[in-house]
Amino acid sequence: MCNCPGHDKGKYYITTAIAYGSGKPHIGNTYEVIMTDAVARRKRQEGYDVFFMTGTDEHGMKIENLAKDKGVSPKEYVDNVAEIIKGIWDGVGASYDKFIRTTDDYHEETVAKVFKKLYEQGDIYKGSYEGWYCVPCESFFTDTQAVDGKCPDCGRPVEKANEEAYFFKMSKYQDKLLKFIEENPDYIEPELRKKEMVNNFLKAGLQDLCVSRTSFKWGIPVDFDDKHVVYVWLDALFNYATGVGLRIDDEGNIVPNEEFNKWWPCDVHVIGKDIMRFHSIYWTIFLMALGLPLPKKIFGHPWFNFGADKMSKSKGNVIYADDLVKRFGLDGVRHYCLAEMPYASDGSITYDAIIARYNADLANNLGNLVSRTLAMTHKYFGGVIQEPNTPDVLDDELKAECAQAVKAVAENMDSFHIADASDAIFALLRRANKYIDETAPWVLAKDEASKPRLGTVLYNLLEVIRVGAVLLEPFMPTTSASILDQLATDARSLDSVNEFGGLKAGVTVAEAKPLFARIDEAKMLAEIEAEREAWLKANAPVEKPEGCAIIGFDDFMKVELRTAQVIACEPVKKAKKLLCLQLDLGYEKRQVVSGIAQFYKPEDLIGKKLIMVANLAPAKLCGVESNGMILASGEETVRVVFLDPETPLGERVR
Repeated sequence: MCNCPGHDKGKYYITTAIAYGSGKPHIGNTYEVIMTDAVARRKRQEGYDVFFMTGTDEHGMKIENLAKDKGVSPKEYVDNVAEIIKGIWDGVGASYDKFIRTTDDYHEETVAKVFKKLYEQGDIYKGSYEGWYCVPCESFFTDTQAVDGKCPDCGRPVEKANEEAYFFKMSKYQDKLLKFIEENPDYIEPELRKKEMVNNFLKAGLQDLCVSRTSFKWGIPVDFDDKHVVYVWLDALFNYATGVGLRIDDEGNIVPNEEFNKWWPCDVHVIGKDIMRFHSIYWTIFLMALGLPLPKKIFGHPWFNFGADKMSKSKGNVIYADDLVKRFGLDGVRHYCLAEMPYASDGSITYDAIIARYNADLANNLGNLVSRTLAMTHKYFGGVIQEPNTPDVLDDELKAECAQAVKAVAENMDSFHIADASDAIFALLRRANKYIDETAPWVLAKDEASKPRLGTVLYNLLEVIRVGAVLLEPFMPTTSASILDQLATDARSLDSVNEFGGLKAGVTVAEAKPLFARIDEAKMLAEIEAEREAWLKANAPVEKPEGCAIIGFDDFMKVELRTAQVIACEPVKKAKKLLCLQLDLGYEKRQVVSGIAQFYKPEDLIGKKLIMVANLAPAKLCGVESNGMILASGEETVRVVFLDPETPLGERVR
């Protein structure tokens, strides 16, 4: 992936939090992977030997319950979800080097040994837990932490838990962690996240952490106490170390190997702000207890909300990355996510906002600049890049803007101000479009004496496009490569943008290829709303019907239901809704009239076996006698209850 020769900057190990394997992640979860990928790509550009790891967290009560509801094993369930998540990560262009799963055998084996080691060295002890448990968050809370019977993190109902458990002595390491954070002020970023962790948890006093469960089985067994499984947070957090080679032998010794020695410690964990506590406190303390080096940085990114609201399936406002890619393309989605999410406060994502930014940044600014410049190069010089030998003061301003963009991108990417880095690139592109208006190439082209100046203007524009494309690679890799291909240039390394003038005169550029077509906002929003309404209708909760009066068993047994076969069927004359069916019960024949003509043709019914009410008093419908009733469901759409063809005739239905 690296555009620079060698890896002269050394190693850079970066991770996302691993996605919980309960279901399909929405765009808010996917943002984390896109952001981390942008940082990883930038570091590769800079010459680092990058290892980018992501994956799935696959144990816990929630997954056990979901698998049971689906009628599959937990492993079958998470195998399916892991493939879905990998597909979404791949679909947004994530260039990860490893996708770890907490059901990987080496991870499970190492975590079991970590648990035993921590127990034997006195950091884990056996006790019992009584409090409130949130299944979706896999978290325990005290009476004071639970808010009106709901989880303080996600707002969903908690359930009372009372069970034997093992606990980790968090309080033992509280002062040590606080001192470390004070001595390493950049360990937790942004600053407000650090203040939350220090003031709300560390200074308030850490409670010992429950690290095992007995109320479910889908987890890593505690090998010296088989009633227990390792609680998901101790299990999941160790992925960052097991994934790069942390191993422990049977005697509990940490085994240093080449892979672990190369990559550990992690340079940065990129995680959501909602799980900062688990990473900056629990994970850090686990590592302290093992005597392992700590990560260099834990960065907690904000969330994407749907407008001002949290995404909710019940509201129909959940947005998925794969759906966005189908509408806006891979780089269109990446651009919005990276350009729109603030450094510390929550971002907003709506379809109209995506369309507006797509049209403004990608179609009007970037796409228009590339298309116009390449078209003019072909029109005025047959596509050949000219020598920039006729300078002007306007050129100096453009070059200064270019140098400023290169500097701003570097500074902002280093400090994880990703949206600011993106803004710097697009500000440069807007300046280039303004430069076109200032220099008016079409006017210069009218005078043969101005041709050298025209060639210089177009060279400057092409060079700015090249610089912009190189800077865009971490953000929009496909678009970046396409632009550089159209420029027919090998000057693609990050070092090449430090000096203005990387393009070679005399090279012929390619014909412009459309990058981003402008979106018809009204049309697309109408399509999206129609799809949303259809989804809400299809997933609307079914109201309980009023039903009939309650009857006793004796009354029910008075109804004689028997199996029968349709041996003949024809429409009832002068009655559009009625069919006359001849039924064979095995021991006798019956004629039944049924109002199903709108839903079945006579030939669809002949030969089918069904259930009839055999002791219903005879009645006449449109002058035709009916001796019984057939079973069917529905009101607006009627469906006859058909039986297996092997069902014997005349059987009593219980």
